[in-house]
Order: sequence, then structure tokens, then C-alpha cells
Amino acid sequence: MSEDRIAALEAKLAEMDHRLTVREDELDVKKLQYLYGYLIDKCMYDQVVDLFAEDGEVRFFGGVYKGKAGVARLYIDRFRKRFTHNNNGPVDGFLLDHPQIQAIVDIDPDGKTARLRGRSTMQAGRHKDFADPEKGLGVRQWWEGGLYENTYTKGEDGKWRIQVLNYFPHWHADFETGWAYTDPEYVPFPKTLYPADPAGPDELIEDHWLWPTHKLLPFHMKHPITGEDMIADRWEGDARRDAERAAKAAG
Repeated sequence: MSEDRIAALEAKLAEMDHRLTVREDELDVKKLQYLYGYLIDKCMYDQVVDLFAEDGEVRFFGGVYKGKAGVARLYIDRFRKRFTHNNNGPVDGFLLDHPQIQAIVDIDPDGKTARLRGRSTMQAGRHKDFADPEKGLGVRQWWEGGLYENTYTKGEDGKWRIQVLNYFPHWHADFETGWAYTDPEYVPFPKTLYPADPAGPDELIEDHWLWPTHKLLPFHMKHPITGEDMIADRWEGDARRDAERAAKAAG
């Protein structure tokens, strides 16, 4: 066999090895994100925090929670104490399903960074037999729809971890009335930073919104055919309507 043919086979083998590594990394990142969904479904917040890199962060509802301490503040000090009486696991009468769907994963050329765009359509509620209005735990059933634009990092141990969980809930709806009657800021955005708010974010995000305001959460990837950024045009009537809603909310 000629040296040229050997070199060509070695190059082909290296290409196939690279493509296999990329596909395995894509599957590992999807598995990590799907596991996040299963864990948060059952309010296993300690295990959720363990999925993050030490310098990871969460971008959620207009707030940024930085580092493992910030991540724990959101999932444990806010969610666990509010939803499950500080129990690290499911409690009777409380529903919080987070199906993880439509995941698109891209691995950066460095092989150490991955990006995912995905979706969750959450079903949530508290059963009538487990309501406690005096503690603010009334009977409730609602929907939530949101998108992820996440970043992941591959450690020296070869394991992928969440670097940035950027979850953007776009819409909410009461089960009885649906999304056509959603009040503005159905879930209040954070207004106070940590430590003034012990469960608050480290930083506020200015450009946040909820349905019926409707914008595009930017794609991490370019269009696969044209190679161009995928940018949505903003309808000119939205600016006027945004201003009217802001004025109404301000009283």
C-alpha cells in the first residue's frame, strides 16, 4: 500500500473519529439536559445544583444567579423552600412537570463548549386537598411555556456540566381561562438583588418580557442553509403597545 493511500486512510479515520466524538458529545449534552428536566420535575434541587459547573450561572425571569452559591440560592432558597416546604423531593399535591423537547445541540470547535436550544411546556398546580391559603398555598393549576438557550462545558474528567442555564419563560396561562386572558407579569420579575433579598439574583436583566408581549429569544446558531443570523423583524405596532402596557402597569 502506498504512503499516499495510508495517509489518506489515516486522515479519513481521524475525520470519522472526530465526527463520532462530536455525536457522542451531542448525545451527552442532551442526556444532561433531559436529566435536568426529570430532576426538577420531582423537586430534587440538591441534585439539580450538582449538574452545574463551579462558575455556572442561571438566567431566569429577569435575574442572573451566579456561581454555585447563586444557583443554590435559586433552586434551594427560592424554589425548595417555596414549593416543597424545604423537602428535597416531591410532595403530595404539588405538580411541576418540565418536559424537555425540540433540543438542538451544537458543539463548538474547541470540543469543550456546547450550546443547546430547547423547549419546555410545563404543567403545574396544587391539588385542592393540599392547599393552605394562610401560607399562600392556594388551589392553582397553570401552564408555562419557555425556551432554553444554554451553554455547557466539558471538564477535565470528560463530563459535561451546565455552564449557563438560560431559561426564558415566554408565556403562562391559567388552566381555566387559557393564554388569551393572561395578566401582564403573571409571575413577578425580581426587583431586589441579593443580599437585600436573601433568595434574590446577583444581577437584573433589563430586556425581559412575558406574553402577550412576543419577541424572539436569539438563536445561538446561524441558519444552516444561508449561514446568516436568524433575526425576526419587530412589528412596528409593538412599540406603541409596549409603551401603553408599561404605562398601565406603572399606574
